[in-house]
Order: sequence, then C-alpha cells, then structure tokens
Amino acid sequence: MDDSLAQVVSDFFTFAFMQRALLAAVLTGTLCSVIGVFVVVRGFSFIGAGIAHASFAGVTLGFLLGIHPLFLAFLFSLLMVFLVGWATHRGELKLDISVGIFFAFTMALAILFIGLMKQYQAGVYGYLFGDILSVTSSDLWLITATAVLVLTAVGLLYKELQFVTFDQEMAAACGLPVTFLYYLLLVLIAMTVVVSLKSVGVILVFALIVTPAAAAYQLVHRLTPMVFVSAAIGTGGSVAGLILSYVWDVPSGATIVSLLTLIFFVSLWWSPKRRRCSCKE
Repeated sequence: MDDSLAQVVSDFFTFAFMQRALLAAVLTGTLCSVIGVFVVVRGFSFIGAGIAHASFAGVTLGFLLGIHPLFLAFLFSLLMVFLVGWATHRGELKLDISVGIFFAFTMALAILFIGLMKQYQAGVYGYLFGDILSVTSSDLWLITATAVLVLTAVGLLYKELQFVTFDQEMAAACGLPVTFLYYLLLVLIAMTVVVSLKSVGVILVFALIVTPAAAAYQLVHRLTPMVFVSAAIGTGGSVAGLILSYVWDVPSGATIVSLLTLIFFVSLWWSPKRRRCSCKE
C-alpha cells in the first residue's frame, strides 16, 4: 500500500496532466464550496441545478456550430438567469416554477442539438460526466481567472451579500441594491458552474457546490466560519477524491462527489446542532 501511495504521489509530480488535474481540483473545490455557502443559505439549490443544465445546452450548441463550448455555456447560463428573473417578476410566478420551465426547455434544446449532430461527439459526454484528467493548460488558466474574479467579487461585497442573505427586506430598507446583488450572485453561480464542467460534469457539478456548504452548515453557526469550513471540505474532498479515483481507476467526478457526500453524512451525524436539539428533547 505504501509503494502504491508513493507511486501516486510520484505520478502527480511527474506527469503534466496529473499536475493540471490536481490544480483544477484545488481551484474548483475552493471556488464551488465558497459560492455554495450563499447558495445553501439563500435556498438557491434548484436554480443552480437549472443553471448547470442550461450550460449543457450551450455546450452541445458549441459542438454543433464549432464554437468553444464553454463560451456558449456561459451565454446560456446568463440567459437562464435573466429569463428566470424576468418570468418570476413579470409573471408573478414562484421561483421554482420559472426554474422548472427553463430547466426542462434547456435540456430539450440539448437533446435537440445532439440529435442534429452529423457524427458522434465524444467531447459532449466529457462535459456531461466530467473528466478532470483531461483538463488542458488553457482550461486551467480559465478556471484560475474565473476563481480569482468570483472570489474577489465575493470578498469585496461580502458584507452586502451577507446582509441580503439573512434579511433582504431590511437590506432594501437600508438602501442596498438588492436586485443588483441578487442577479450578481446568480451570475457568479453561473460562472462557477461553467468553469467546473470540465472537471466534474453537468450531472455532478452542483453537488460539488451544495454538498460542502451543507456539511459546513451542520458544523458551524455563523456565515464567516461556514465559508472557511466549506472551502476546507470542498478542497480537501476534491483532492482526496481525485487521488482515490486515480488509485482505483474510477471516474473522478463521481468519486469526488461520493466522498463529499460521505463527509456530509459524517458531519450530519456529528453535528453540534443535532446534538443540541437532541439534548433539548
């Protein structure tokens, strides 16, 4: 076992594709888990899943037209964000109804675009299921730039986002641009989803966003510690999942998400909040 572990460590430092995969795991794990805190606390899980599937429609159209798939994935994600907001306010619909409509529509578009392809495109399914070992240098630069941009925006507007997250009406009364912050958060979620597609895929990307934050929510009581705990869980789980997937020769995205889910159940079992509730009973 020691020899195999040493071989894995050697491979990570020897092969360029393993180095890129490790850096991608660190960056996407940190980025997804930080933005996931606001997703979990604000109850945006369903709209996030809708953004992930809207991005896949953009990916398939990109392959169909010969355009970079992530470019169109981001455009489709932004379109999803603003259409959901417009339909919710203009049609006075509940958010989950608007998301459900566009969720189904974008998946239908993805299936339609796949059907229009004249030949089999293996790359499409790489984005659907994810393959972190296939991350290229250009992908890594894109992930890095997006992570810096998103985390900087969160850092600069942290107090405002925190205020809006816990008391939107009071934030509006204090003069904060609540609508702008709402759409900005959705755009940041869209950016996070799109750059993570290559690593974990459309099916699993939102689990990488929600699960570390949900685990952190069980362990701490305040938002700021939750951000750091979520980042530690997301980054550590992503790296450990990548190593396990390489050792066991299994899909990396599924291994990362499975490990993070295991961490969530452990945190749920060990949760100080749960023990406090049990003591009150």
